[in-house]
Amino acid sequence: MADASVDKVARHRSRLRASGLRPLQIWVPDTRDADYARRIRNQCIALRNDAAELEVLAFAEAAANDIQGWK
Repeated sequence: MADASVDKVARHRSRLRASGLRPLQIWVPDTRDADYARRIRNQCIALRNDAAELEVLAFAEAAANDIQGWK
């Protein structure tokens, strides 16, 4: 059974490559990690009232509200 799965995945990847795609591996934080929420909380606290962060947030909010002409 495992050989069939391996062959199926290999065929699928071959079709993707033949269509001009290539595999890409992306590493992201493990949100299941017990320490994850604490680290995010600490990062948020560190950015609170940070001038550069407030500027970026203001820019993002303005960009999000600038939808004129999108119809």
